[in-house]
Amino acid sequence: MYKGKTILALIPARGGSKGVPRKNIKLLLDKPLIAYTIEAALQVDFIDKVIVSTDDLEIAQISREYGAEVPFLRPYELATDEAKSIDVILHAMDWMEKEHGAFNLILLLQPTSPFRNSEDIKTALDIFFEKNAKAVVSVCEAEHSPLWMNTLNDDLNMKDFIRKNILNKNRQELGKYYRINGAIYIAEWDYLRQNKTFFGDKTYAYIMPKERSIDIDTEMDFKFAEFLINRYG
Repeated sequence: MYKGKTILALIPARGGSKGVPRKNIKLLLDKPLIAYTIEAALQVDFIDKVIVSTDDLEIAQISREYGAEVPFLRPYELATDEAKSIDVILHAMDWMEKEHGAFNLILLLQPTSPFRNSEDIKTALDIFFEKNAKAVVSVCEAEHSPLWMNTLNDDLNMKDFIRKNILNKNRQELGKYYRINGAIYIAEWDYLRQNKTFFGDKTYAYIMPKERSIDIDTEMDFKFAEFLINRYG
């Protein structure tokens, strides 16, 4: 409990993964990928419960070994490529409500963000309370300005690809843009249940540094994470 609010940390980790097979339990240095997120959550002593939502018995076993609870196995229809994240979250909320009662806040921590640490979680929660927010979502500065991006037609013609008013501007003149980094999502329990999204008028950003914003989706992402952890620990 923190500032009078109970907090459930939810780590979603399905068994199937096309980009990196068995990604969530693939060893990153000397630990399964999911272990980094479990350990970060458990280091925040005011989180009331840390649970993993998975359809996979091996992921469940490894998650328990690292200290998380796995109170249920996720149904098959919520473990496919087509399953929506919000449905996975709501399923976990429904199950916890029936067995333990509702919490005040839900904290979603994706295991593909191994460099997000306990201090990031604490700071994001502090922002939540300071802003009197309904939700907080972690972001980092974008690597490239979206003003230099566009779609292409089939003929690959680049007419009007970049707006004329920014054609000759350098990067510093374009201003800072931020992207969602996938590491931390916080919301009021009832707000998320009613709105089925973390985004709204009372959603605020927690800005994380790029070096802790790696979101592993491909083998290249995994190799880059291995490089970083071997280089910087």
